[in-house]
Parts: sequence; C-alpha cells; structure tokens
Amino acid sequence: MKAGIKVFAPATVANVAVGFDILGFALDKPGDELIARFSDIPGLRITKITGDQGKLPYDVEKNTAGFAAQRLLEHLGETGLGIELEIHKKMPFGSGLGSSAASAAGAVMAINELLKHPLEKRDLLHFAVLGEQVADGAYHADNVGPSLLGGMLLIRNNQDLDVHRLYTPKGLYATVVYPHVEILTKDARDVLSATVALPQCIEQSGNLAGFIVGLFTSDFELISRSLNDVLIEPQRARLIPNFYQVKEAAMKAGVLGCSISGAGPSIFALSANALIAEKAGEAMQRVFSDAGIPNDLFVSPINQEGAIKL
Repeated sequence: MKAGIKVFAPATVANVAVGFDILGFALDKPGDELIARFSDIPGLRITKITGDQGKLPYDVEKNTAGFAAQRLLEHLGETGLGIELEIHKKMPFGSGLGSSAASAAGAVMAINELLKHPLEKRDLLHFAVLGEQVADGAYHADNVGPSLLGGMLLIRNNQDLDVHRLYTPKGLYATVVYPHVEILTKDARDVLSATVALPQCIEQSGNLAGFIVGLFTSDFELISRSLNDVLIEPQRARLIPNFYQVKEAAMKAGVLGCSISGAGPSIFALSANALIAEKAGEAMQRVFSDAGIPNDLFVSPINQEGAIKL
C-alpha cells in the first residue's frame, strides 16, 4: 500500500446559543480521521469507511467527504489523478457536533496536503461547505468553518463565506454532553417558527453583541449575561429529554452559560476554567444517567487549529 496523508478534523459546536447559523467553535475531540493516497487507478475513489455502522455511501457524489474532495480536484484540474480516500468516523452521527462537516473539512485538507498545498487552508472552505451541503441541503459554514480553520468563528454571511475569527479569552473551556438519543436535523429545523417577534429579536441581538464584546475584552461576566438564547432554544428544548434539568445542573456548577449544540441533542456549556468545565460535565452527565439515558462527555478548550495533518 502506498504511503498517504492522514488528517484529523475536529467536532464543533454551532450556533453557540446566540448566533444561530452564524457562530461556531471547534473542540479538541472528538473528530474524524481521513487518509488520502495516490493510486494507479485514475479518479477519486472512497476505498474504506470505518465507524459508520455501514450508514455512509462509497459513491463519491453521495458522500460528504467524497463530494467535497471531488469539487476541489475539479477546481484544481486534477480529476484524472488516481486518489484513494479513507474515512474513519470517530464521532457520533446526528449528535449536534458537526459530524458531516468534520468529514468534509478533513477530506479537502487531506487532498490539499497530498497535492503539496496548491491552496491556502482558508481557500478550501468553499469546497468543504459544498460537501456538507450533501448531508443537510444548506450552504452554511458554522460547523465546517471551525472544523477546518479552528477557533471561534463568526460567519457574517454564509453565501459569501465572509468568515471572521473571534478572540477567545485565556481559560475559556467548553463542556459538551452527548445523550444517546436521535434528533434529525430536518426535525430540528421543522419546529422553528418562520417569524420572530421584535422584542425577542432585539434581545437576541443584544446578547450576540454582548457575547462578542465579552470575548474580545475577556469579560466573563458579560459573556455569562449574554449567553442566553431567547429564539431557538425555547423551540428546540422539548426535543431533548431532560434538557432544562441538565442546563440547571450546569449553571449550578458555575458555568457561564449552557444551551443546545447545533441542532442537538448534545448540550454545551462554556466555563471560565477547566475545573468548572469538568465539574459541570459530571453534573450534566448525572442528570442523563439518572434518567437512564446513556451519554458521552467531552471537555475541551477552544481548538484554535481546526483540521491538522497527523
């Protein structure tokens, strides 16, 4: 077997409570690993997928990683190259942690590394977003952007990929608990109202602005006051068993704020240090465990690197 390039692409938390479809950040773990290597057979092929319980297609045009990689190769005029792609899923599906985004981000990173960096990392974002679009039908970068580029990102405009990295204060930690319940992204979208009341719009705008100012000024009290979703969380909370009990447990443990990760069912919290993040995670897990719901805990600083070559 020919030598290849292995890439790790991390899980992400999208929306971050106050930035529906426009905020996201990367975690240190979990994530996906992708391997790209040259082949004597012309064209891109997916030759191996693990960790997916047989759910993912090997057809390049129907697979998020394959689609993203193929669009990148077309852009580079390299579709005749023989390339094999392996996808090793090391994070749960339908968790609200950007599983399909991680695969797409890792694929374009691996192809770019294999071809000796024809594009800058940021220029790969469009192709990764195209890949995730295969999974959810939407062109948005709140998961793909952080998974590829790292950090806490603001997507001012998804159509133009007007993406900006936000400063994250020293000590900021994320806690994520994934309960083993299924929520389809489509269902999580369908429960949302198409209209927003003006008072809630004003309050959410203030919270978003306050959160960003709090990040840049390292004002944890302002972050805490601002990290309150008055638009999406009230509509989606009922989809997640014991959501408000878990949130209450996190807040009592001293977190800055707690809400739904992406479309759920994962629940995230932000804390001012690792100790609070760990204690909150234990408290959040306890609620799910007492309710008989299996769950996984991830505690991480904000991952500033995104997808990396291993």
